[in-house]
Amino acid sequence: MNAREGALKVLYDIEVKKAYSNIALNKELKNKEYTAIDRNFITELTYGTLENLIFIDYVIQQFSTMKLHKMNAWALNLLRLGIYQIFFLDRVPVFAAVNESVNLSKSYCKRASGFINGVLRNIIRNKEKIEMPDKEKNFEEYLTVKYSHPRWMVEMFLEIFSRDFVESLLKANNETPKLHIRVNTLKTSADEIVSLLKEKNIHVEKSEYLPEALVVKGGFSDLEELDIYKQGLLHIQDISSMLVGKILDPKEGQFIIDVCSAPGGKTTHMAQLMHNKGKILARDIHPHKLELIKKNAKRLGINIIRTEKYNGEDLDKDLIETADKVLVDAPCSGLGIIMRKPEIKYRKKPDDTEVITKMQLEILEKASRYVKKGGELLYSTCTIHPQENQKIVQAFLKKHCNFKLVAINKEYESILPGEHKEEMIQLYPNIHGTDGFFIAKLEKK
Repeated sequence: MNAREGALKVLYDIEVKKAYSNIALNKELKNKEYTAIDRNFITELTYGTLENLIFIDYVIQQFSTMKLHKMNAWALNLLRLGIYQIFFLDRVPVFAAVNESVNLSKSYCKRASGFINGVLRNIIRNKEKIEMPDKEKNFEEYLTVKYSHPRWMVEMFLEIFSRDFVESLLKANNETPKLHIRVNTLKTSADEIVSLLKEKNIHVEKSEYLPEALVVKGGFSDLEELDIYKQGLLHIQDISSMLVGKILDPKEGQFIIDVCSAPGGKTTHMAQLMHNKGKILARDIHPHKLELIKKNAKRLGINIIRTEKYNGEDLDKDLIETADKVLVDAPCSGLGIIMRKPEIKYRKKPDDTEVITKMQLEILEKASRYVKKGGELLYSTCTIHPQENQKIVQAFLKKHCNFKLVAINKEYESILPGEHKEEMIQLYPNIHGTDGFFIAKLEKK
């Protein structure tokens, strides 16, 4: 088993079996035959190919008379892997990219070997002649091909943001995301984790925003294999996600409801901020995700979380006005985490927003009923679409005059990346270097 074959299998699972990239990749990387170098190469090939998929397919269509949808899935993904290496990996000799693709085809799609060989060699000979869409004459098509985002998504972003902003956003979506660590302060300190990771030749820096957050700068990539991870001394969580718990600001002894809690990073962070004293009810509609929360809570030494299968769109009359604070980390389009899950670009549809906003508002409406007078309600998403963010909160406030916005841009200014003029916080990958994330905090009068 070599790295290219591993990447091929992951891409096949993502396209044909509709697997999530992170899950399919993690499954493949568990193969003990792979070295650390292999794992890094598989990861690079997988995400690099996915990030540039529209451009790669654009190139294929210029050199193949066969339509993409008629190609064998193994053959198509071997072509994609080869083209990614030819265009984006200077350290890989072009002959190696071709030969390895052809060799693998003999095991997965033998009849396509000659076709793959011919197309890739033709591309190498004519690489400089490939014509891109004209940026001045057709800006939308240029962005679509250059940054591999579907045309409808490019047009949607251009309706919301400026041309320069959209181009920088699409570019950022194709970059490697930062890796953040949350130190479990119930068991250790940031200084101790920095020291322990240094012994493993993993270079981290303290975040300038949150004392429990570290940024991985280089070294070991599979942190979950480390003993200190298994012992619950740390958790992998983006800083934008950590901001949710800090801004909701749960206190010792309080009762917190997390209505859409999976996969549990925010839930366990809140427990940590509460010093593991109080009660958290973590709900979700997926039982297997609730099991993951329980597993992580146990690893982190947290015992104040109770999990429960429940649909956030349904009202639980037993919980009305019982909670000190309620978190609604709503299901969303995920347009803020494309850099982590590039397949999002190709799976979303133009009318998804209309469907999901109805669900988001319904969940927020029901969750608001659980908040005590004087309590707080936090709404967050990992998207950058105003219809799922500011518009949802505004629609809610129009109907609920007993809630008011908390000016988190002022109250929590010291922990927020960048400057924010509005009370509701919107983070962007191209501006703040984080996931695209939205946070609004409401207080019940």
